[in-house]
Amino acid sequence: MTFTKTIRRVAAATALAMGLAGGAHAAETVNIGFTGPLSGGAALYGENTLEGLRMAVEEINADGGIDVDGTQYEINIESLDDMYSPSRAAVNGKRLVQQSNTPVVFTPHSGGTFALQAFNERDGFLIMSYTSIPSVTEKGNELTVKIPPNFTDYVEPFTKIAMERFGKKLGVANATHDYAKYWTKAFVPAWKEAGGEVVASNPMDYNKSADFYTGVSKVLSADPDVLFVGGASEPTGLVVRQARELGFEGGFVVMDQAKIDEVANVAGGMDAVEGAVGVTPLAHSDNPGAADFVEKYKQEHDNVATSETAYNYFAMHLVARAIEQAGTVDDPIAIRKAIPEALADLPAEYNPYDVQEISDDGDLIIDAEVAEVVDGEIELRRISDLKDDD
Repeated sequence: MTFTKTIRRVAAATALAMGLAGGAHAAETVNIGFTGPLSGGAALYGENTLEGLRMAVEEINADGGIDVDGTQYEINIESLDDMYSPSRAAVNGKRLVQQSNTPVVFTPHSGGTFALQAFNERDGFLIMSYTSIPSVTEKGNELTVKIPPNFTDYVEPFTKIAMERFGKKLGVANATHDYAKYWTKAFVPAWKEAGGEVVASNPMDYNKSADFYTGVSKVLSADPDVLFVGGASEPTGLVVRQARELGFEGGFVVMDQAKIDEVANVAGGMDAVEGAVGVTPLAHSDNPGAADFVEKYKQEHDNVATSETAYNYFAMHLVARAIEQAGTVDDPIAIRKAIPEALADLPAEYNPYDVQEISDDGDLIIDAEVAEVVDGEIELRRISDLKDDD
């Protein structure tokens, strides 16, 4: 399968229309499922993940689709809104598999992943999970691939950077959904083990509120040096902005669901997120395929290219190549087994995070970058380098 470097949606639609008008035989179709938040406070997060899938699919289809033993297949994304609810994700998963015959279902949250894992091996579909919770693959589900690195990889370097720069007093002002709870459960003990203390803890429902002044004020009344924040990027940006408006001058540890550049757009610019440590904004990444992806994204979008979009773009290209190499559109076991070979063959331009390996239990492995805002600019370090500094 060859892939074009840059395909616009209009060009893809025009090419398809011309082919049909010219009497060409329509390609077969394989449906790929998606269940994620497309409404509510996490809607932007869900749309960013879904947009990555769409971008990849448009490129693949415009280049002729995927070739499975001589039969050409176009990919169709079947997307359903689960409003960040695990129970809705489970219902959506059943619907996607039973009604749309999806051999693969993408979901961008841990609650949705765990809900789907209750029946995906029995019902026969591969979960492509955009969550960084380690237990997603530790459960031993043979039809689950976890796309981003484990969030626990970030806990130690985030703690080290924030504590050394600002101090040891932590205020917890993050979100209340399941993923945020996992982060809190891992981060707070690590902060204490490093010699810090938690002076206030007031998680807030980022999905149902746009006014965090009361909650943030409660945390700031304990005079923390660092605020631990995070959920979807937009409400995280509001929390940061309101903290600054209330006079907070310390640093931020931003859990990986939120992206510093998106947070800055809402919070009031990079000066507002001075001292923040988090995952690296894609536009600043040193990975070889990152610049290619950012350029493609800019051609059709006015907003910032996020890691959610880039990771899912990569994962969709990976799945498409695995389907080809497995020689099947309906055997998820064969598709999963083909992923290591597909990953080895995937060009860098479709691999913005330079993923080189997949573990036996389904973890895609990278040496992640960490971003810190220093004097209004993003500074990068690799996790492996931070560990070497210990």
